[in-house]
Amino acid sequence: MTLATLSEVLQPALRGGYAVAGLVCLGWEDARAYALAAEAERAPVILQAGPSCRAHTPLPVLGAMFRHLADSVSVPVVVHLDHGYTVEDCHDAIRAGFSSVMFDGSRKPLAENIAETAAIVELAHNAGVSCEGEIGFVGYSGGEASAGTDPAEAARFARETGVDAMAISVGNVHLQQDHEGGLDEPRIRAIEAVTDVPLVIHGGSGVPLAERTALATCSAICKFNIGTELRMAFGAALRAAVNRDPARFDRVQILKETHDPVMEAARAAIRAMGASGKA
Repeated sequence: MTLATLSEVLQPALRGGYAVAGLVCLGWEDARAYALAAEAERAPVILQAGPSCRAHTPLPVLGAMFRHLADSVSVPVVVHLDHGYTVEDCHDAIRAGFSSVMFDGSRKPLAENIAETAAIVELAHNAGVSCEGEIGFVGYSGGEASAGTDPAEAARFARETGVDAMAISVGNVHLQQDHEGGLDEPRIRAIEAVTDVPLVIHGGSGVPLAERTALATCSAICKFNIGTELRMAFGAALRAAVNRDPARFDRVQILKETHDPVMEAARAAIRAMGASGKA
């Protein structure tokens, strides 16, 4: 089995000048494509179960599925809970076999976020699991606005929580469908100057590919979460498969045709972070 914790893949990335792809899964088809993309690229990968995925499929099923995929490839695979909002979310994920949890207290006042994140870090570490936290709320395209991360607060958050990775808000937004976002690089530099914790960008689909590469190789950003652009690849492939033969009804035959496009999209995301060959 190549199951790994978040810390086990991000610390080498921090030292080696690359980033690891946190790929947002919604089901078996995309998760399998991501694991095989990582195998083809000889890269570590993070399979992520966010709130919408968990609303569709129970955590124990996701944990078993992701661990099965980790067992089927020869590169490090992190089984990661994305955006856990409560202690119970994180505890349930650990019980379900996840090797990493992300607690999102970014909407809370700083002191409350620190206290709750620190408690979950202790819970995770006692179970041999990594923990990612978030300081500075990352908003949504067409929805809630972001609240940028203050570097001094980030330093305090990292120091007092003991997180293994820290998600920051530096111009990134969730659910962005183009690569026109661009990040606040001076703010990134100010944050990385006051902490040595690996940094995480949520909403990575909105970050231009060239900027992803530059930051992956020359900053403390060690993880980009990629979801929207991969869901778009899946949706386009599924639509094409259905339209190719409107009389078809066998879901297995239709879904098979999503595999290659989604795998290639995932390989491109991994390559852009400089992670190929780093397994």
